[in-house]
Amino acid sequence: MKARQMLQNGRCRSKLISAKIYVTLKPTVNDPQGITVQNGLHSLGFDIVDSVRFGKYIELNLSTDDANEASKQVDEMCKKLLANPIIEQYRFELDGLSD
Repeated sequence: MKARQMLQNGRCRSKLISAKIYVTLKPTVNDPQGITVQNGLHSLGFDIVDSVRFGKYIELNLSTDDANEASKQVDEMCKKLLANPIIEQYRFELDGLSD
């Protein structure tokens, strides 16, 4: 059975595929936020932390049941808006939603 999302106007809309997107800085790019968090963790006594890299996590619900089309479109979204291909890398997972 298809999962349903109640919209603000009371209508239901099918959500067939969920995309989980992970965006991180490329390994060669300096991560000042990660360095700051690492230093903060060390100052709190967490000396076991060797390094920290920060990133973004994005969830999208897509109104399609075509996994190939969803994959192509999510890839385009990442390239055009969600990730900066010069300094960031991304990966994503697609999951079907069901009741």
